[in-house]
Amino acid sequence: MGLSLNHFLVLGALLFCIGLYGAIAKHNAIAVLMGIEIMLNAVNITMVGFAFYNTVKPWSTFLTGQIFAIFIITVAAAEAAVALAMIISIYRKRNTVDVGEINLMKW
Repeated sequence: MGLSLNHFLVLGALLFCIGLYGAIAKHNAIAVLMGIEIMLNAVNITMVGFAFYNTVKPWSTFLTGQIFAIFIITVAAAEAAVALAMIISIYRKRNTVDVGEINLMKW
């Protein structure tokens, strides 16, 4: 009994829900960032699962899921670098990383 597409989809959905909870319920900016990264990795798992089971012939697979996953990983790395730089800058100015207390757009 091997893995089916449903296994990949359930794992992706569970990881996405965990990441969504982490992004919504946490007040720490680092925890919110980690929740977003978990959500992006859940999308990667589902894309690779769909690409693996989307075959026309038994010997050929479409690499679109893997290519999109590589793009998502690249964007996630850039997003993490920029977000961490912003969090460090905000911490130096406000001495907090609580997202409820960060109101830089207010006068």
